[in-house]
Amino acid sequence: MFEAALDPFAYEYMRNAMLGAGTVGALCALLSCFVVLKGWSLLGDALSHAVVPGVAVAAIFGLPLVAGAAVAAVLAVAGIAFVERGTSLKNDAVLGVVFTTFFAAGLLLVSLYPTHLRITTIMFGNLLGIADSDLWQVYGVGLLCLVVIGTMWRDLLAYAFDPLHARSIGLNTRVLHALLLGLLSLACVTALQTVGALLVVAMLIAPGATAYLLTDRFGCMLVIAPLIGGVGAVAGAYASFFLDGAVGGCIVLLQTATFLLAWLFAPKHGLLNRLGFRRPAGAGKRAAARAGA
Repeated sequence: MFEAALDPFAYEYMRNAMLGAGTVGALCALLSCFVVLKGWSLLGDALSHAVVPGVAVAAIFGLPLVAGAAVAAVLAVAGIAFVERGTSLKNDAVLGVVFTTFFAAGLLLVSLYPTHLRITTIMFGNLLGIADSDLWQVYGVGLLCLVVIGTMWRDLLAYAFDPLHARSIGLNTRVLHALLLGLLSLACVTALQTVGALLVVAMLIAPGATAYLLTDRFGCMLVIAPLIGGVGAVAGAYASFFLDGAVGGCIVLLQTATFLLAWLFAPKHGLLNRLGFRRPAGAGKRAAARAGA
């Protein structure tokens, strides 16, 4: 039984898959703290689809996928801003139009100019086919994001929590806005290989939302969310070996299950606590004292 549990570690492709999944899961979870706090859930979904044409163009010309994704993300954000200023449409409608247009353009490019990049890879990921070079790219992106957030998380927190206050204390909110979008774009393109464009948004929201339910301190969120995202991604890749199922689906379902557990049992924000199934500390003693009186 114990030997069977170690079977996935005997295969190099599974070891690479678990390493890649853990790194991408932790990276997306770290950024999900800012996405949840900023209320950028729809924007995260938009970016995960909007980077597809950039990735497709980069694959066609043999360029780094990260570079193509970054350019596509900038163009998508600029397009969103341009449409918002020129119409009376609400933000969610503009996001829906722009990101579906970019996503469709990316799929069309991949179908017209076949490369090593396949539509199924873009849609659902191909974690089991991740190569050593891809792993090093994931590690590089993860390290870059970790360094940036580690040195600027207080400024990014101030901007995400209250942009007006951040501007009033002298922070350049435009730079912080662009920086956060850039980090999200990098996370999206690394997560494409893991779970595909359809499920990236789950990795960019679920761990941060779970950590938000478990703590009121943002510094703790930055620790809890990557642990949830990284461990959940590794466990999902591991479970997919025995289930013979889609890796991305296993990862996202595990992270969703973790969110549901936190939603139910979180000590302060959990549903059971808010419905009164848990008494505050000392409530039993006070009730006994009143009964004795």
